[in-house]
Amino acid sequence: MHDIWNPWHGCRKCSEGCRNCYMFFLDRMRDRSGADISRNGAGFNYPLSKDRNGNFKVQSGEMLRVCMTSDFFLEEADVWRQDAWRIMHQRPDVKFFLLTKRPERVASCLPTDWGDGWENVFFNVSCENQKRTDERIPVLLDLPFKHKGIMCAPLIGPVTIEKYLETGQLEQVLCDGENYDGSRPNHYEWVKKLSDECRRHNVTFVFCGTGRKFVKDGRTYTIEGNLLQTEQAFLSGLSFQGKPIEFRLHDNLGFPISDDSMYKPSYIERCDRCSMRIACNGCSRCGKCGEKQEFNPYIF
Repeated sequence: MHDIWNPWHGCRKCSEGCRNCYMFFLDRMRDRSGADISRNGAGFNYPLSKDRNGNFKVQSGEMLRVCMTSDFFLEEADVWRQDAWRIMHQRPDVKFFLLTKRPERVASCLPTDWGDGWENVFFNVSCENQKRTDERIPVLLDLPFKHKGIMCAPLIGPVTIEKYLETGQLEQVLCDGENYDGSRPNHYEWVKKLSDECRRHNVTFVFCGTGRKFVKDGRTYTIEGNLLQTEQAFLSGLSFQGKPIEFRLHDNLGFPISDDSMYKPSYIERCDRCSMRIACNGCSRCGKCGEKQEFNPYIF
């Protein structure tokens, strides 16, 4: 994935959403332990890497999802985090998507020159159920970030966020089901409630995928494979494009990045029915999903 930066790998489970973590499952398939936490030597400096012509591989305007196989605010990563912050500071023209289940640690882990936040950092907390929603979002709202959002994934229970949307601080809500070991069911009614709340406040809502077990009208559907899950999420019509998120990116001299210099995402035919399109970095042309394929009808 060209939009992922994993400066370190491995994690510790800390809440209900961690129970069936995909990273632990995939590591086990590789005879590794997801609890082994280590710095990613080869990929640590990925945002600064250049091609043979001396151009950054990560282009101005791209968004990198950070620590998708760990947690950026994991205690064990304290010794590496300042180096990661420095890399983000060196790329003020790139957007960095941070996600954590540990917002209570954030205030003590920010750089000394953070001020009221960096324009290129988009901070999100995980809200897998109402308990964690009410525990983490109040912390999020009190933290100094320019851009804030939440991720309800894996969604394992009904969640309401109306009172938090009313603050006007949340710019995006992502939602997804669960996969791999012991996948817990995701319910259509839960997703629709979140979608409806976001629509009322003109906040972008992205129904990323159904998860492996999806319940609608009392019937449980088993949906195998990420491609089918994202397609079915798209066909549900629950995703919603709200008011745009304006990242004021600039170069290292402080000059704004012009629209002509910004990364332009490209897409293939399959992207037309992918629920992630409104929040993704474009197609990397990896070939895994194929340029053309038969699409399935909406099955619910």
